[in-house]
Amino acid sequence: MTDAREIAFEMIKNTLEQKMFLADVKAKNQNLDAQDNAFVNMLVLTTFRHLTYIQKILRQFIKKKLNAAAQDSKYIFYLACCEILYLDTPDYAVLNSYVNLAKKKTDKYVSGFVNAVLRNVCKQKANLKKEDDGSFFSNEFFHILKQNYGKKTIQKIQKASVQEPSLDISVKEDAPLWAQKLNAELLPSQTLRLKNNGKITELAGYQEGKWWVQDFSAALPVKCLSNLNGKKVLDMCAAPGGKTAQLCALGADVTALDVSALRLQKLQENMNRLGFNPKVICQDALVYMDEFKQEPFDVVLLDAPCSATGTLRRHPELVYIKREKDVEKQAQLQEMFLDKVSPLVKKGGILLYCTCSIAKKEGEQQINAFLAKHKEFKIMPISSKELCGDETLGELITEEGFIRTLPFYMEKSGGMDAFFVARLKKEA
Repeated sequence: MTDAREIAFEMIKNTLEQKMFLADVKAKNQNLDAQDNAFVNMLVLTTFRHLTYIQKILRQFIKKKLNAAAQDSKYIFYLACCEILYLDTPDYAVLNSYVNLAKKKTDKYVSGFVNAVLRNVCKQKANLKKEDDGSFFSNEFFHILKQNYGKKTIQKIQKASVQEPSLDISVKEDAPLWAQKLNAELLPSQTLRLKNNGKITELAGYQEGKWWVQDFSAALPVKCLSNLNGKKVLDMCAAPGGKTAQLCALGADVTALDVSALRLQKLQENMNRLGFNPKVICQDALVYMDEFKQEPFDVVLLDAPCSATGTLRRHPELVYIKREKDVEKQAQLQEMFLDKVSPLVKKGGILLYCTCSIAKKEGEQQINAFLAKHKEFKIMPISSKELCGDETLGELITEEGFIRTLPFYMEKSGGMDAFFVARLKKEA
């Protein structure tokens, strides 16, 4: 497992130092077999989910500031402590593997220091496990949340976010039947939730194009649309295509727009597997809107670029790489999108705006500012009944008629990503 641990080391180091999403770092490491890949994923994600507490306990054992030669040893400590405390790897295996890794990445003096610290952690691991207070959020991430949420809500978000998420899927049709076939829980909005993910491509119905992976929250925006058969719909920032697939399944005439050719390639692969045929355009959305001269759309779905802070259950690394300035930067970009979008929506048509951000600056506040400037749009309130036929999902609906999901909603079923949705109508 030494090679796998070295790759885990590189992934942790590059993610934290380059402030990159783990998936972008991981894309550079494709030469692992299935078993090692699974181990690396589990090790790295578990480390990020417990990193704040690991950093806290390491301060008990490392009193002096690490010198330049020993800087990389902190990533070794993070991974080793994760294995000792959360993965129950035998102590001798952890010590042997990470001391050798320290020799390779630093020098023999630092490796001796690593050995001494890890031995102390092993001796005290029973107490350290007992004292784990569930810390997850960094100070920076707390700062983002404090802008919009109270202390008790933040505590609930933190507790729910550290749990490993289930696999959610959307189906073309007959969700109850596929719930039986896949031994999945049927959620109120007809999303299926699988507790034991396994290998996705080997699950029944995948190769036949009967369903696609899509988080419960991400599936909600399109649930707010009805009577789409034959309607012209623009899906902006569409890749990797979950919402595009939903729109196609409802019979819409879909145009899928995205700036990334690589992400659109993934979208096209998904559409081919599912048997859908949307019009796909690779272009910067801001340029597309500037040059737009065709008939406006019945519906524009703007899944706006955002800080992605709502996906912290699936991307625990973002708790350590996202800053308030990232939220500010994305909010400014969203404002630019919204200022240009009106000509694309026909009179009487719908603008559906959504973001996978937990920050209200990218959601509620963004839309309220937009409505103050664009009087031609009015809120078209969303109801729980539209999403599931009754009031089961009422906690997701705000007073204004927006959708605001948080990780601890539906906690007994496994929670959800944080998401925001606003449905606006352009007055005729």
